[in-house]
Amino acid sequence: MKVSLKWLSEYVEVPTDVKALCDRLDLTGTGVEGIETIGAAFDNVVTGRIVTKEKHPDSDHMWVTTVDVGDKNIGADGNPEPLQIVCGAQNFNAGDHIVVAMVGAELPGGIKIKKSKLRGVASCGMNCSERELGLGGDHDGIMILPEDAPIGVPFAEYRGLVDTVLDLEITPNRPDCLSMTGMARELGAMYQRDWSDPLADMASGMRIDSNVEPVDEAVRVTIDDAVRCPRYTVRVIRGCKVGPSPDWMVERLAAIGQRSINNIVDVTNYILFLLGQPLHAFDLDKLKGESGQAHIVIRAAEEGERLVTLDGVERELTSDMTVIATPEQGAVALAGVMGGLDTEVTDQTVDIMLEAATFEAGRTSRTSRNLGLISESSMRYERGVDDHGIELRSAAAAALIAEVSGGTVSYAARNDAGIVDEWPLVSEVRELAFRVPRFCSMMGADIPRDFIEDALRRLGCEVADADEAGALPVVAPTFRPDLEREIDLYEEVLRLYGMDRIPATLPGGRGRIGSRSETEQKVSAIHAAMRASGLNETMTYSFAEPAELERLRMKTDGLGVAVELINPMNSDQSIMRQSIIPGLLRSVAYNQSHGVKNIQLYEMGVVFFGAEGRKKPKEKQKLAGVLAGAMGEAGWNADPAPFDFFDGKGVIENLMRELAIAKVRFKALEADEAPHLQPGRAAEVLAGGAVLGWVGEIHPLAADAYEATAPVVAFEFDIDALVKASRPARDYIDVPVFPAVSMDVAFVVDESVTNERLVQCMTSAGGKLLEKAELFDVYRDEERVGAGKKSMAYALTYRAEDRTLTSDEADRAHERLVKKVSAATGAEVRG
Repeated sequence: MKVSLKWLSEYVEVPTDVKALCDRLDLTGTGVEGIETIGAAFDNVVTGRIVTKEKHPDSDHMWVTTVDVGDKNIGADGNPEPLQIVCGAQNFNAGDHIVVAMVGAELPGGIKIKKSKLRGVASCGMNCSERELGLGGDHDGIMILPEDAPIGVPFAEYRGLVDTVLDLEITPNRPDCLSMTGMARELGAMYQRDWSDPLADMASGMRIDSNVEPVDEAVRVTIDDAVRCPRYTVRVIRGCKVGPSPDWMVERLAAIGQRSINNIVDVTNYILFLLGQPLHAFDLDKLKGESGQAHIVIRAAEEGERLVTLDGVERELTSDMTVIATPEQGAVALAGVMGGLDTEVTDQTVDIMLEAATFEAGRTSRTSRNLGLISESSMRYERGVDDHGIELRSAAAAALIAEVSGGTVSYAARNDAGIVDEWPLVSEVRELAFRVPRFCSMMGADIPRDFIEDALRRLGCEVADADEAGALPVVAPTFRPDLEREIDLYEEVLRLYGMDRIPATLPGGRGRIGSRSETEQKVSAIHAAMRASGLNETMTYSFAEPAELERLRMKTDGLGVAVELINPMNSDQSIMRQSIIPGLLRSVAYNQSHGVKNIQLYEMGVVFFGAEGRKKPKEKQKLAGVLAGAMGEAGWNADPAPFDFFDGKGVIENLMRELAIAKVRFKALEADEAPHLQPGRAAEVLAGGAVLGWVGEIHPLAADAYEATAPVVAFEFDIDALVKASRPARDYIDVPVFPAVSMDVAFVVDESVTNERLVQCMTSAGGKLLEKAELFDVYRDEERVGAGKKSMAYALTYRAEDRTLTSDEADRAHERLVKKVSAATGAEVRG
C-alpha cells in the first residue's frame, strides 16, 4: 500500500526523519518496500505566461506561442528569453498563465519532452493540460492558472505537490493498516502520539433530504447467504452531476498512484484509501425493475452465468462466486471484486446507489485469483473488512458525493439514518485477559504496566482496571481480527516497546549441552560441498503449475499425486512442487535473459507427494542443482569449455567424497527412463543397491520449454538417502611407503560395454595389489578395431602395502587381471 506522508500528517504528527521512520516501521512489522518523492516527476515543469499567440503558417488548428518562463530558460546572450511552443489547444489567449513542460521534462505516463518541429515550426516544450500532468481527465484544453500565479516557479512547488510516498508491505493479518486512518493509528501507537479520526466529522456532514423518494422504497435488499455477505448497506444520492473531481482530491489520489476517473468513482476510491472501506457506486436507474424499485439480491452465482465486468471482459462465473444481482438482469457485479459494465456510473448518470458491505474473505480471494481480477477492494475484502461502523463510513462517502456532485442524500422511511441496512451475521467482540506478570516473565523484561495499558488503548483496545487476579480485562477492536488470544496482545505490546530493548540472556537450565544432530551435520556438509564446487545457493517457490513436469518431460512415476492448493495465488501456482528442477530452470532462463552467461545454482528444499485417500501429503527434502554456461570467463587466447555431463558428475563425486559414501556407481539411463534428460548424457547415482538421485544434461526440448538456453546440466538427490548412505568419515589410507609398478593395457570391447563395467572387473581381478585403474583413451576405427567395437586404454597401478613388488609378481597379477577381464566382458587385448 502507498502512503502519502503529506496526507497522513493531517491526522498524526509524522516524524521528519523519513529514514528513521522507515526503520521503525520495519521493526514494528510493516515492511517498507520503497520511498518515492512526489514532485520529482515534475522536473523541468514550471509556471509560465503566454506572451504571443499566432496562427501556425501550415495548420488551421495549431498556434505558435511564445511563453515567458522567467529565468528558467536562458538565451544565447545569457538573458532570459521566451520559449517558442507550438500548441493545438483552443482555450487560451495571450496573457494567460499556464503550466509549461520544458525540454528534458518527463511527464506521468512516460511522455518525454524533446525539442521538435511541428509542421516545420520549431517547438521547445509543451503547454500542458491537466490530463498530461496526471492531475485529472480534462484534455479539452491546457491548464489555465489564476492571473496572480507567479512565473518561472517549479509547478510542484506552486501546487504544493512535493510529498514523500512510502510503499508499504502490509501483512495479511493487518487489514486495519490498509488505510490512511489505520496508519495514523499505527504511528500514534508507535510514537505514543495522539491522532485524529476524520470519520465522525465526515459522517456528521451528511445532509438527508426528506423531499425525495425514501431509499428503502427505492431499493430492497435480500441476502441469500449470511456467510457470503454478513452485512450489506445501501444509500441513494439523487440529482448528481458526474464530472471532474476537485483538485485536492485528484492530487491526493495521484500521490498514491490512483488516476482520477470522475467525481463519483473518485470519492469511492478516496474513502477506500482513507477509511479502508471498499465501496461501489451503481447507476440506480439501470437497476430498477418493472415496478420502479431496485431489488438487490446477494446470492451465489449460477454455474456458467456470465457477466461483463467494468474492464469490458465477459466472464464465466461458477457457483463458488458471490454476485450482486437483480431478478430482471441477473448478475450486475462480482461481490467484493468488480462491478458490472451495464450498471456503471457514466456522464449521463443522475441517481447513485452506493453500496457499502462486507463479504466472505476466503471466497472473495478465490474469486479474484481464479478470474485474475486483483483489485484494491478485493485485497481488503480477502483480509477482512470490519462490519462494525459501516454505516458511518457509508455516511461519510454519501456526504462527500453530495458535496462534489451537487446531489442530495435520500432519507429512509423506516429509520433516521437514511440507509437500507441488512446485517444478518454480526461479528462478536473478543474479551481477553492480559496478565502483566506472565507477560514480563515471557518477554524477559520488566515492561511498565502504564506503557502496556497505553499501547493497547492506542491500538484501539478497550482496557479496564485490573481484576482481583491482577489481569487487565481487554476488549479487542473488531477491526483487528488477528487479536484472538492473550498471546496476540503480548506480541502487539512487545513490537511497540521494541524487541531491541529486551536484554539478551542465555536460556536457563543446567546440564544441557546443545549440539547438532547427525542429519543436521550431514546437511551442513552438503552445503559446504556445493559451495566448494562453485555453486551458489538459491531459493525458488514451493508453488508450481499443474503442467510443469509435463513441460519438463519428466516421468511422474513414484512422484505421487500433485497436492492442489485450496486458495492459490494464481493459476500458475496452484499445486505444490514435485521437483525443484523447474524452479531452477526458470532461474537459469531469468539470468540468461538478463545477460548472465555462467550460472551455477543449487537449492535444498521440500517437495510434496500426495496419494488418494491420504489426508496429508508426504514431504521430502531434496537437493537439486543446475550448471549453465562455463566455469570461467573467456580469455584473450581461449574460451572456456561449456558445462557438460561430466562437470555435473564431478560435482556429485565431490559430494559423495565429502559424505564418505562408499560403493558409488553411475548407471547410464536410457531415453525412456529419463525423457527429460539428453540421451547418452544421463545417469542414475547409486550407493550399493540404493538409488540416491540422478545427474545429466537437460533435454534441449525441455530447456527450450522453460526458455533456457541449452546445454543445462542438472541433478536432483534425496537428502534422506544421502544421509543414510553417508558414513562418519572416509577410510584413512597411509601414505605409500613402497614403490608402485605402472602398466598400460588396451581392451577392445563391444560398444555396449561401459567403463564402469571394465573398472569393476579390473578391481575384482586385481585384488589387493591393484591400487588404481584410470581410463586415458577411447579409440574407434572400423578397420583397426572392428565395427561396433571400441578400444579403451587404462593406466594400471600395482602396489603392495608391505613390500616392494618384484617384476614377476606384477606380471603375474597383470596377466591374471587381463585373463579375468577378457573372460567376463569378451574383451580382447589390443597390441
